[in-house]
Amino acid sequence: MPGTTLPPFPEDVPTHPLLIIDYHLISQGDKQEIDKLWEAATSLGFWYLKNHGADEQVEGMFDMGVETMDLPFEEKMKFEQGDGGRSCGYKRAGANAVDETGVNLDTVEFMNISKDDALAYPKIARREYPDTVSKSMESTVAPFVRKSLDVVYTLLNVFNDKLGLPKGTLARLHDLQEYSGSEARVIKNPPMPDMPPEKIALQAHTDFGSLSFLHNKLGGLQVLPPGHAHWSYIRPIPGHAICNVGDALYVFSGGVLQSNIHRVVPPPGAQGAYERWSLVFFLRPGDSQALRALVEDSQAIADGVAKRPGKTFETGSTAAEWFARRIKNQRIKNWKGPETWKASRGTEHNEQVV
Repeated sequence: MPGTTLPPFPEDVPTHPLLIIDYHLISQGDKQEIDKLWEAATSLGFWYLKNHGADEQVEGMFDMGVETMDLPFEEKMKFEQGDGGRSCGYKRAGANAVDETGVNLDTVEFMNISKDDALAYPKIARREYPDTVSKSMESTVAPFVRKSLDVVYTLLNVFNDKLGLPKGTLARLHDLQEYSGSEARVIKNPPMPDMPPEKIALQAHTDFGSLSFLHNKLGGLQVLPPGHAHWSYIRPIPGHAICNVGDALYVFSGGVLQSNIHRVVPPPGAQGAYERWSLVFFLRPGDSQALRALVEDSQAIADGVAKRPGKTFETGSTAAEWFARRIKNQRIKNWKGPETWKASRGTEHNEQVV
């Protein structure tokens, strides 16, 4: 459980270093810190974020998550995502394939809460949720969503300016007034002592949307850095969130901002004996927004596309279509063969936008 005293991350496990970005300095417009954020976002696409001010909201969300996951399975299944491409709601463990064979299944369960529902409460925008979520919507969920939005929009505006886009361009593509796939997710993975890393909890993937704001206390997150043949753990640091760029920003920026492949495996060492809890806010574009490089609005983006000859950043999809395709095709009930798995992938498997 989130309040449990946890063993430290093993010192003898190889990790991939991430730049540490100070959110307070970013929010103050510190040029040196902004340049460091830009370096992180245009190289690996992952970084630590400290001084983000969301710790209180994060702990509240973990508490709500524990209460929700403790509900009887039958009760949680009343709010299941389903197989039609909808994300918000409950996802049971084993609902998704983790590779193209369709044999190996994920081990995590999670609850996704739509940004639209959190901000519209007590009105229902997308769907209903278990009582444990609904009763916490005003006190816990909405404050976490609003705080996360403050953080990710601040980062988004930095990228907007660095790309040379007209003021507010990226923010308009993520207009809060438009329904979107943006959501908060609380994830529980059961203890897996002595489980080999090959037992994947959550499949290798790039994130669907624009920015991810992740909070976890145990290891398990791994990245495959560009040009590397082996996966590396990301060491969790207390009080530091982990942020990363997703597919939408990769496409909008013409490949300047990097959406890197990652996965979740059992925590290493003694940490594997504990439940692994994580919390993430996903920022995604408005449902109607076309996923295409903004070449007409930015010379930097046009140059980014030009540096990738033979590739096109015209996905032919809106954000809603891109999102629903990936959700639907990773569900094991929809699996028909390796082509289903490929259809669930993002920029890491789509030759047109890699």
